[in-house]
Amino acid sequence: MSFCDTIWQDVAPLRRAILDQPFLAELADGSLAPESFRHYMLQDSLYLAEYARALAIASARAPTASARLEFSDGAKVAVQVEQALHQAFFAKFGVTPEMARKAEPTPVCLGYTSYLTGLAATRSYEELIAGILPCFWVYWEVGCDIKPRAASPNPYAAWIDTYADPGFGEATARVRALVDEAAANATPAIRAAMETAFRNATRYEWMFWDSAYRRETWPI
Repeated sequence: MSFCDTIWQDVAPLRRAILDQPFLAELADGSLAPESFRHYMLQDSLYLAEYARALAIASARAPTASARLEFSDGAKVAVQVEQALHQAFFAKFGVTPEMARKAEPTPVCLGYTSYLTGLAATRSYEELIAGILPCFWVYWEVGCDIKPRAASPNPYAAWIDTYADPGFGEATARVRALVDEAAANATPAIRAAMETAFRNATRYEWMFWDSAYRRETWPI
Protein backbone atom coordinates (compact mmCIF):
# COMPACT_ATOMS: atom_id res chain seq x y z
CA MET A 1 0.00 0.00 0.00
CA SER A 2 1.01 3.61 -0.41
CA PHE A 3 2.28 5.68 2.48
CA CYS A 4 -1.04 7.52 2.79
CA ASP A 5 -3.14 4.36 2.70
CA THR A 6 -0.95 2.79 5.37
CA ILE A 7 -0.95 5.73 7.78
CA TRP A 8 -4.68 6.31 7.23
CA GLN A 9 -5.38 2.78 8.42
CA ASP A 10 -2.92 3.19 11.27
CA VAL A 11 -4.77 6.23 12.65
CA ALA A 12 -8.21 4.60 12.28
CA PRO A 13 -8.85 4.76 16.07
CA LEU A 14 -8.08 8.49 16.05
CA ARG A 15 -10.37 9.01 13.07
CA ARG A 16 -13.18 7.11 14.80
CA ALA A 17 -12.71 9.23 17.91
CA ILE A 18 -13.00 12.37 15.78
CA LEU A 19 -16.21 11.20 14.08
CA ASP A 20 -17.68 10.29 17.48
CA GLN A 21 -17.03 13.69 19.01
CA PRO A 22 -20.07 15.44 20.52
CA PHE A 23 -19.09 18.67 18.75
CA LEU A 24 -19.55 17.01 15.35
CA ALA A 25 -22.56 14.93 16.38
CA GLU A 26 -24.38 18.04 17.56
CA LEU A 27 -23.21 20.03 14.55
CA ALA A 28 -24.74 17.33 12.33
CA ASP A 29 -28.12 17.39 14.06
CA GLY A 30 -28.10 21.17 14.37
CA SER A 31 -28.15 21.24 18.18
CA LEU A 32 -24.59 22.47 18.73
CA ALA A 33 -24.56 25.47 21.05
CA PRO A 34 -23.86 28.66 19.07
CA GLU A 35 -21.32 29.60 21.76
CA SER A 36 -19.27 26.50 20.94
CA PHE A 37 -19.43 27.20 17.22
CA ARG A 38 -18.39 30.83 17.77
CA HIS A 39 -15.44 29.60 19.83
CA TYR A 40 -14.52 27.21 17.02
CA MET A 41 -14.85 29.89 14.32
CA LEU A 42 -12.64 32.36 16.14
CA GLN A 43 -9.97 29.74 16.77
CA ASP A 44 -10.23 28.41 13.23
CA SER A 45 -9.64 31.89 11.88
CA LEU A 46 -6.46 32.16 13.95
CA TYR A 47 -5.43 28.66 12.90
CA LEU A 48 -5.97 29.28 9.19
CA ALA A 49 -3.75 32.35 9.22
CA GLU A 50 -0.86 30.23 10.48
CA TYR A 51 -1.79 27.22 8.35
CA ALA A 52 -1.54 29.43 5.26
CA ARG A 53 2.02 30.31 6.26
CA ALA A 54 2.90 26.61 6.64
CA LEU A 55 1.49 25.94 3.17
CA ALA A 56 3.45 28.85 1.73
CA ILE A 57 6.66 27.48 3.25
CA ALA A 58 5.86 24.03 1.84
CA SER A 59 5.45 25.66 -1.56
CA ALA A 60 8.81 27.40 -1.27
CA ARG A 61 10.55 24.14 -0.29
CA ALA A 62 8.77 21.87 -2.78
CA PRO A 63 11.06 20.11 -5.25
CA THR A 64 8.69 20.20 -8.25
CA ALA A 65 6.67 22.86 -10.03
CA SER A 66 3.42 20.95 -9.54
CA ALA A 67 3.99 20.73 -5.79
CA ARG A 68 4.91 24.42 -5.59
CA LEU A 69 1.69 25.34 -7.40
CA GLU A 70 -0.46 23.05 -5.27
CA PHE A 71 0.79 24.35 -1.95
CA SER A 72 0.77 27.98 -3.06
CA ASP A 73 -2.83 27.55 -4.22
CA GLY A 74 -3.62 25.93 -0.87
CA ALA A 75 -2.15 28.90 0.98
CA LYS A 76 -4.29 31.24 -1.11
CA VAL A 77 -7.44 29.25 -0.38
CA ALA A 78 -6.69 29.20 3.36
CA VAL A 79 -6.46 33.01 3.35
CA GLN A 80 -9.68 33.25 1.33
CA VAL A 81 -11.49 30.94 3.75
CA GLU A 82 -10.27 33.02 6.68
CA GLN A 83 -11.68 36.14 5.01
CA ALA A 84 -14.95 34.35 4.26
CA LEU A 85 -15.30 33.53 7.96
CA HIS A 86 -15.35 37.21 8.76
CA GLN A 87 -17.83 37.99 5.99
CA ALA A 88 -20.30 35.12 6.43
CA PHE A 89 -19.99 32.85 9.46
CA PHE A 90 -18.91 35.61 11.83
CA ALA A 91 -21.86 37.78 10.84
CA LYS A 92 -24.34 34.91 11.05
CA PHE A 93 -23.21 33.74 14.48
CA GLY A 94 -22.73 37.11 16.11
CA VAL A 95 -18.95 37.42 16.09
CA THR A 96 -18.21 41.14 16.10
CA PRO A 97 -15.04 42.76 14.71
CA GLU A 98 -14.09 43.60 18.30
CA MET A 99 -14.41 39.95 19.35
CA ALA A 100 -12.25 38.88 16.41
CA ARG A 101 -9.65 41.53 17.17
CA LYS A 102 -9.34 40.50 20.81
CA ALA A 103 -9.29 36.75 20.17
CA GLU A 104 -6.12 34.94 21.16
CA PRO A 105 -5.23 31.33 20.38
CA THR A 106 -6.17 28.76 23.01
CA PRO A 107 -3.54 26.29 24.24
CA VAL A 108 -4.67 23.76 21.63
CA CYS A 109 -4.74 26.24 18.75
CA LEU A 110 -1.33 27.60 19.71
CA GLY A 111 0.02 24.08 20.15
CA TYR A 112 -1.20 22.97 16.73
CA THR A 113 0.03 26.00 14.84
CA SER A 114 3.34 25.98 16.70
CA TYR A 115 3.78 22.32 15.82
CA LEU A 116 3.29 23.04 12.12
CA THR A 117 5.57 26.07 12.34
CA GLY A 118 8.19 23.89 14.00
CA LEU A 119 7.95 21.35 11.20
CA ALA A 120 8.34 24.13 8.66
CA ALA A 121 11.33 25.67 10.42
CA THR A 122 13.32 22.70 11.66
CA ARG A 123 12.21 19.49 9.94
CA SER A 124 12.24 18.08 6.43
CA TYR A 125 9.90 19.04 3.61
CA GLU A 126 8.52 15.49 3.74
CA GLU A 127 7.61 15.80 7.43
CA LEU A 128 6.06 19.21 6.86
CA ILE A 129 3.67 18.08 4.15
CA ALA A 130 2.77 14.95 6.13
CA GLY A 131 1.80 17.27 8.99
CA ILE A 132 -0.18 19.51 6.64
CA LEU A 133 -2.24 16.68 5.13
CA PRO A 134 -4.56 15.80 8.07
CA CYS A 135 -6.21 19.22 7.96
CA PHE A 136 -7.31 18.39 4.42
CA TRP A 137 -8.05 14.70 4.77
CA VAL A 138 -9.73 14.67 8.19
CA TYR A 139 -12.03 17.54 7.22
CA TRP A 140 -12.94 15.76 3.99
CA GLU A 141 -13.82 12.59 5.91
CA VAL A 142 -15.81 14.59 8.46
CA GLY A 143 -17.72 16.44 5.74
CA CYS A 144 -18.56 13.22 3.91
CA ASP A 145 -19.60 11.51 7.16
CA ILE A 146 -21.85 14.32 8.35
CA LYS A 147 -23.47 15.35 5.07
CA PRO A 148 -25.74 12.29 4.58
CA ARG A 149 -27.03 12.38 8.17
CA ALA A 150 -27.21 16.12 8.75
CA ALA A 151 -30.52 17.54 9.86
CA SER A 152 -32.31 19.84 7.45
CA PRO A 153 -32.70 22.72 7.95
CA ASN A 154 -29.42 23.05 9.81
CA PRO A 155 -27.79 26.29 11.02
CA TYR A 156 -24.41 24.75 10.19
CA ALA A 157 -25.30 23.58 6.68
CA ALA A 158 -22.87 25.96 4.96
CA TRP A 159 -19.96 24.60 7.02
CA ILE A 160 -20.96 21.01 6.26
CA ASP A 161 -21.33 21.74 2.54
CA THR A 162 -17.87 23.34 2.39
CA TYR A 163 -16.08 20.21 3.53
CA ALA A 164 -18.32 17.71 1.72
CA ASP A 165 -17.84 19.52 -1.57
CA PRO A 166 -16.23 17.35 -4.29
CA GLY A 167 -13.81 20.15 -5.07
CA PHE A 168 -12.43 19.92 -1.55
CA GLY A 169 -12.11 16.17 -2.00
CA GLU A 170 -10.15 16.71 -5.21
CA ALA A 171 -7.77 19.11 -3.43
CA THR A 172 -7.29 16.53 -0.68
CA ALA A 173 -6.46 13.85 -3.25
CA ARG A 174 -3.85 16.09 -4.87
CA VAL A 175 -2.09 16.73 -1.56
CA ARG A 176 -2.22 13.01 -0.76
CA ALA A 177 -0.52 12.30 -4.09
CA LEU A 178 2.27 14.75 -3.24
CA VAL A 179 2.77 13.16 0.18
CA ASP A 180 2.87 9.68 -1.39
CA GLU A 181 5.40 10.90 -3.96
CA ALA A 182 7.61 12.38 -1.24
CA ALA A 183 7.37 9.21 0.87
CA ALA A 184 8.25 6.98 -2.08
CA ASN A 185 11.53 8.85 -2.51
CA ALA A 186 12.34 9.16 1.21
CA THR A 187 14.58 7.08 3.44
CA PRO A 188 13.00 4.76 6.03
CA ALA A 189 13.92 7.25 8.76
CA ILE A 190 12.20 10.10 6.96
CA ARG A 191 9.10 7.98 6.31
CA ALA A 192 8.95 7.13 10.02
CA ALA A 193 9.16 10.85 10.83
CA MET A 194 6.38 11.52 8.31
CA GLU A 195 4.19 8.99 10.11
CA THR A 196 4.81 10.78 13.39
CA ALA A 197 3.97 14.17 11.88
CA PHE A 198 0.75 12.86 10.34
CA ARG A 199 -0.31 11.14 13.57
CA ASN A 200 0.43 14.18 15.74
CA ALA A 201 -1.49 16.52 13.44
CA THR A 202 -4.44 14.12 13.49
CA ARG A 203 -4.36 14.18 17.29
CA TYR A 204 -4.46 17.95 17.18
CA GLU A 205 -7.54 17.79 14.93
CA TRP A 206 -9.38 15.85 17.65
CA MET A 207 -8.13 18.22 20.32
CA PHE A 208 -9.20 21.27 18.33
CA TRP A 209 -12.87 20.23 18.16
CA ASP A 210 -12.82 18.99 21.74
CA SER A 211 -11.49 22.32 22.98
CA ALA A 212 -14.15 24.19 20.99
CA TYR A 213 -16.92 22.03 22.46
CA ARG A 214 -15.64 22.80 25.95
CA ARG A 215 -14.95 26.45 24.98
CA GLU A 216 -11.47 26.09 26.34
CA THR A 217 -9.54 29.10 27.57
CA TRP A 218 -6.17 29.47 29.24
CA PRO A 219 -6.35 28.02 32.78
CA ILE A 220 -4.29 30.81 34.27
